[in-house]
Amino acid sequence: MLVFIGIVIGGLVGLAVGAIVGARLLMARRFAAAETERERLTADATRAAEAIRREAQVEAREAALKLRAEVDRELSDKRAEAIKAEERIVTKEHEADRKLTELERREQGFADREAHVKQLQEELKAAKEAEVQELERISGMSANDAKRQLLERSEELVRHEMARMVRQVEEEAHTDAKRRARALVADALQRVAASHAAETTVSLVELPSDDMKGRIIGREGRNIRALENLTGVDFIIDDTPQAVVLSSFDGVRREVAKLTLAKLVEDGRIHPARIEEMYYQSKAEIDEHIQHVGEQAVFEANCGTMHDELVRILGRLRYRTSYGQNILKHSLECAHLAGIMASELGASVKTAKRAALLHDVGKAMTHEVEGSHALISAQQAKKFGESQHVIHAIEAHHYEVQPQTIEAILVITADAISASRPGARGESLENYIKRLETLEEIASRKDGVERVYALQAGREIRVIVKPTEIGDDEAVLLSHEIAREIEEQLEYPGQIKVTVIRESRATEFAK
Repeated sequence: MLVFIGIVIGGLVGLAVGAIVGARLLMARRFAAAETERERLTADATRAAEAIRREAQVEAREAALKLRAEVDRELSDKRAEAIKAEERIVTKEHEADRKLTELERREQGFADREAHVKQLQEELKAAKEAEVQELERISGMSANDAKRQLLERSEELVRHEMARMVRQVEEEAHTDAKRRARALVADALQRVAASHAAETTVSLVELPSDDMKGRIIGREGRNIRALENLTGVDFIIDDTPQAVVLSSFDGVRREVAKLTLAKLVEDGRIHPARIEEMYYQSKAEIDEHIQHVGEQAVFEANCGTMHDELVRILGRLRYRTSYGQNILKHSLECAHLAGIMASELGASVKTAKRAALLHDVGKAMTHEVEGSHALISAQQAKKFGESQHVIHAIEAHHYEVQPQTIEAILVITADAISASRPGARGESLENYIKRLETLEEIASRKDGVERVYALQAGREIRVIVKPTEIGDDEAVLLSHEIAREIEEQLEYPGQIKVTVIRESRATEFAK
């Protein structure tokens, strides 16, 4: 049993040993095969690496050769360009040297010429001095005396030529301006038709019979005293048949008194209480009429809306006159004239019309506000919101300020045209004679004037000068001086023509 077990164990041990030996042999064979395979792979890798290295060396060598060729070609191009640039530089240097040499030669020539010119100038100066000395010796006068005589002669020639040119320009300008002004004014006057009936400071109230005069006077004159105290108007009851004369410088008061008396005569009841009642009723009617007349004037002028107070002041002008000319009609005519001329000249028609319509509103307030009517008119226009251009044209229409705009000039012109039209105004004899004397006095003060005559109601002055003292050229300048002094010292409508007469020749200058 034991033997069997030992045999079994021995068999098992032998099997185990055999298995182990077999496994070792198998591992040895596999290792040898793996080693062989490793060596083969290593050899293949080495051969492949060597081949790649050789190919890389070949490619690198070819690239290096190609790069070297390109670099050599670029260097050749750069070298060629550098050679060409060097040649250009050398050429320019030669050109610069040549020009510098030429410049130095020219400078030398200029220096020689300058020295020669200086020498010639010195010789010329010496020759001139010698010539001047010889001329002074021959003429018997110094250079300063000759220069002074030449200047005097030149001044005389220049004055003569200046007077001739002034006369020529004056004649041309006067002819053209007169033609154009006539056309413009004639067109404006043709398109404006206005009546010029002179008004006075009295009104006439007709009565149904002379018996009414006693009732107007009343017991012990109480009625006429009540009328005069209320209205501020003088009631003149004389031998005039069936009429009572009302006298007052205030047209509004005179109109209120006229309407009051007419109402009393129509009613027949004349006593102080009734007089007072009729007076206030008439005053209210006249105030309403004044407003209506002002509105109508603004409408006729067609110059836009105005402040109500300005409209009322315009209405009051209906009862004011200047040298017998109704101021409201005068203002309306000025507005039409100024508007027509403004449209022809391209100026502001609205501004010209408004300024012309309002230029005399101050005459309705001269007894209430101190100052000239032009400045009062401008103050009222400014007070009630008129534009600065309108205000300036109003205050400049009598030259209280110098006109700066064309509209202001047009207002002045329209005012002068309206005032100077035949029959527009009537001046007193005293003012007429005073103006003639002043015109003659202004011209008589000039040297060389022999006689002066004021003609055509002071619209022309004829100045007779002494021919031995005043020449033709001086006559032109004298007419200018007289016209300028008349313009500065006098106010007048229209134009005044100054005529200077010398040896049957006349020089005219209209202003």
